[in-house]
Amino acid sequence: MKTRLLLALSLFTVSAHSAFAGNTFASWPQPPQIQAGSWVLMDYTTGQILTANNEHVQRNPASLTKLMTGYVIDRAIDSKRISGDDIVTVGKDAWAKGNPVFDGSSLMFLKPGDKLSVHDLSRGLIIDSGNDACVALADYVAGGQPQFVALMNKYVAKLGLRDTHFETVHGLDAPGQHSSAYDLAVLSRAIIHGEPEFYHMYSEKSLTWNGITQHNRNGLLWDKKLNVDGLKTGHTASAGFNLIASSVQGQRRLIAVVMGAESSKGREEQARKLLHWGQDNFDTVQILHKGKKIGTEHIWYGDKETVDVGPGQDVYLALPKSEVPNIKAKYVLDRQDMEAPLAANKRVGEIELFDRDKLIAHWPLVTLNEVQKGGTFSRLSDYLHRKF
Repeated sequence: MKTRLLLALSLFTVSAHSAFAGNTFASWPQPPQIQAGSWVLMDYTTGQILTANNEHVQRNPASLTKLMTGYVIDRAIDSKRISGDDIVTVGKDAWAKGNPVFDGSSLMFLKPGDKLSVHDLSRGLIIDSGNDACVALADYVAGGQPQFVALMNKYVAKLGLRDTHFETVHGLDAPGQHSSAYDLAVLSRAIIHGEPEFYHMYSEKSLTWNGITQHNRNGLLWDKKLNVDGLKTGHTASAGFNLIASSVQGQRRLIAVVMGAESSKGREEQARKLLHWGQDNFDTVQILHKGKKIGTEHIWYGDKETVDVGPGQDVYLALPKSEVPNIKAKYVLDRQDMEAPLAANKRVGEIELFDRDKLIAHWPLVTLNEVQKGGTFSRLSDYLHRKF
């Protein structure tokens, strides 16, 4: 297959937004030292991992399990199976009194017979981390906890969470229940990408129900410099202290997952270090604009002499700020000569992205318009031109 270099593009003027893998680039900022069992810092726009350690090690998620519980609820609302305004009657299995499983755990303090909306129960699940709210919602949505757990694991498979399996709706210790920092970052990204109204609950700092006010345990919600708007904390003796925090700076969003930290303040400090490092050292950049012409190529035997070429997709990458001036793009053709007829959006080559002299990514180069066969005279003229 013949190829030829056609164009080099400087990316100095590309608009902000995006993400990629650390060792892909010629130079990468030194990440901070993190004290925890495992961690991940993910760029939200593309899912790029900016730094991580033990990210696929299976650990006890504790109340981070409730992220999946909330995700299942959101999907049920999104699919119109239930509504946020539906009224739920709390059953006895959601009552903490006389239930040793709930001893000393986080509760919304529901009682049998209480009637409240799916929306209010969801707030209790997220803000109070209420285990009783999880049970009440599971009963309403799926008819019981085992059936709801089956739904949770269905979405585990659907999201491709290979390190994750759930046994409970609330995250209290259970044999066989595990997840990883990477999987929980993927799940968090899916939650943020879901319904904005539902995700807004993760930023609420307190909830008052039945005369009891409780505060969100995610202390980073009060950090004005980071602009954190979620997501969740978790803790059991076996899990240690877990935290997932999402921070927005302008159009950029980062997701930090910390598992197995030494204290509640410690998990906040480790997440804070990750988020500040990501904000200080990276820019998210739109590399390619779908359908935007980046070149024009000659085509033989067509009703036109040229065809416009460009990317068939939008592409975003998170780039180290120090490397942005060194990023260049070029494209190469699959064939030296192109002939009509040629459909629009037909692959004709490849767009290559380089950091200095290192190839870091590539995407298809496609035609941006259709070229039909030319008339007899023009095709004969092209034939004679090529032959002689």
